[in-house]
Amino acid sequence: MSEHPGIARFRAEHERLGGTGRIVTLPDSVHTAALAAEALGCEVGAIANSLLFDTGEGPVLVLTSGGHRVDVTATAARIGVPRLKRASPEFVREHTGQVIGGVSPLAHPAPVPTYLDRHLAAFGEIWAAAGHPAAVFSTTYAELLAMTGATEVHVGPEDASA
Repeated sequence: MSEHPGIARFRAEHERLGGTGRIVTLPDSVHTAALAAEALGCEVGAIANSLLFDTGEGPVLVLTSGGHRVDVTATAARIGVPRLKRASPEFVREHTGQVIGGVSPLAHPAPVPTYLDRHLAAFGEIWAAAGHPAAVFSTTYAELLAMTGATEVHVGPEDASA
């Protein structure tokens, strides 16, 4: 059986960038950070959610811990964009070539400004989507930062500690 094209594109980019982690296909029923964490045997905070936002000026990708919610107002101010609005499925596919739930931090048709939730640094192993809703890959904070060229950011409210 051949690999899904989204996973194949991700795998090629992951290898090109020197990624060292495993790529795992999970059961289709694992569609939330909590369910993925349970299936992988890790904390929900170690799941890196890839959230694409529409800034009104283009896309922004925020890689956030499954244990956090992005404060869109505070985070938009921190990264210097007018707004962070959850992107439509069409916008996500246009800018990432992937579908919601399977957006990986890599392998997009064109570079997307990327921000990495500092909270993910607390985990020795992080899991993120690998180009398909049922595929994930393991990585470290340092490796994810290097492969994506992301900027580190605190995604919580203004009054929370970074």
